[in-house]
Amino acid sequence: MIIYCYDAYCGWCYGFSTVIKKIAETYKNTIAIDVLSGGMILPEKPTHIKTAANYILSAYKNVEETTGIKFGEDYLWHIKNPEESDWFPNSEKPAIALCIFKEFYPDKAVEFAADLQYALHFEGRDLTDDEAYRHLIEKYSIQAETFYSKLKSETYKEMAYYEFALMKQLQVTGYPCVFVQTGDTKFEMVARGFTDYDTLKNRIDKVLLQNKN
Repeated sequence: MIIYCYDAYCGWCYGFSTVIKKIAETYKNTIAIDVLSGGMILPEKPTHIKTAANYILSAYKNVEETTGIKFGEDYLWHIKNPEESDWFPNSEKPAIALCIFKEFYPDKAVEFAADLQYALHFEGRDLTDDEAYRHLIEKYSIQAETFYSKLKSETYKEMAYYEFALMKQLQVTGYPCVFVQTGDTKFEMVARGFTDYDTLKNRIDKVLLQNKN
């Protein structure tokens, strides 16, 4: 299994989304792929976007230049006008949402993760707001009532926090990160930080070849 470790709020993961979607397409008939949320921003007390705005303002251009992705003006407005923004970033809700989505469409986990990132980083949707997910529920024909009841359920919150715990076990300290699981407790890291498609594919192929029975 290929395991993609990401966080909805991670700008580099947003830049990496085109690569990992291509990887998912390449291996869809060969090996299963899962996405785990990292819990990158889990403040005990809500922290306003202004605390990170200066850093993001300098970093996003680097992401664009390296990956070719574009950040949307609706997102950048909050970064350029933090004093006027009402954003308090928190990784918890998008992680819960992904757990729910995976229950419906486990084979589309990579696509969902990319959609969540596009919703934030291009469309400027606030992922701490329940309404930020409504267009995705419609896109994937998930019943709104079902989705929103699950979003408030402790069960799915526990699933999200289990994923956060797995990140610690795998000693993931930055995103994006990709592993190939070759045994019950054996994980081979094939990407740490942004990695281009050809490099990542070569690394995955090498691991798969080495572990062929």
